[in-house]
Amino acid sequence: MTNTEKYLDIFTSTLEIEKEQTKNLCYQAIPSWDSVGHMNLVSEIENAFDIMMDTTDIIDFNSYERGKKILSEKYGVEF
Repeated sequence: MTNTEKYLDIFTSTLEIEKEQTKNLCYQAIPSWDSVGHMNLVSEIENAFDIMMDTTDIIDFNSYERGKKILSEKYGVEF
């Protein structure tokens, strides 16, 4: 499984959405991506990629695409 597939799977399973819904998805755009859903996403991402995100990155992680950028630039996750 590629990192892109892993990341997509985390979003679809944690937020209980379809793959197509991740396009342009932003924090609080859907009911399941609330503060609790956000922390669940972060936890799953940290476990899947064996990282520990900084608080500022967790706060800045406000969209599907932004999350990929943060993981790539700050944690060396290649997409």
